[in-house]
Amino acid sequence: MSAERISIVVDDATRVSGLLQRPAHAHTCYVFAHGAGAGMAHPFMSAVADGLAERDIATLRYQFAYMERGSKRPDAPPLTHAVVRAAVARAQQLVPDLVLVAGGTSFGGRMTSQAQASAPLPGVRGLVFLGFPLHPAKQPSDTRAAHLVRIDIPMLFVQGTRDELADMNLLQPLVAGLGARATLVALEHADHSLHVPVRSGRTDAQVLAQALDTIAQWCAPLA
Repeated sequence: MSAERISIVVDDATRVSGLLQRPAHAHTCYVFAHGAGAGMAHPFMSAVADGLAERDIATLRYQFAYMERGSKRPDAPPLTHAVVRAAVARAQQLVPDLVLVAGGTSFGGRMTSQAQASAPLPGVRGLVFLGFPLHPAKQPSDTRAAHLVRIDIPMLFVQGTRDELADMNLLQPLVAGLGARATLVALEHADHSLHVPVRSGRTDAQVLAQALDTIAQWCAPLA
């Protein structure tokens, strides 16, 4: 389905673009942030939005301010957090009748969780991460996730078992330690981009469908 282009006001000096897709029978809206190196119109972002629309979930994709400016360098956390909050507020205005969940892929998911940990995002009932970036590649650590203990709403981690930015030996106990509010779904053989090698016997489309089915099933009780 087509996406409606919208504008999101962050503050007097900052305005970013967004894309809203609302299927006819939507019950939930996913406020969906992009990764560090690719914006809201990246084919993966579009595929997720289209696939969720088929599962009766609306999406509001949006640009971070640096991406809107055409820069490759992410902004400092205070500004990225402000953009997350502005996008959530815009979603409340545009789809006030839908349940809101927030999150994103990689960097976008982590910025959303940081914003939520700092102060709850109004109206957001859960967080969904598509490839949470637990640490830089080949530098295993869980320090980037220290803020997650301050989040008291449900969280869904959809993660490839071959993700170089999230060692499963670290992520699994971390999610378990968060208790009942956190759920980890491991996608066998998938990397950080949810790509799988041919030898896995699966296709990228099949893995993405599994991820989207998981999100839809997880969101249903919240709605």
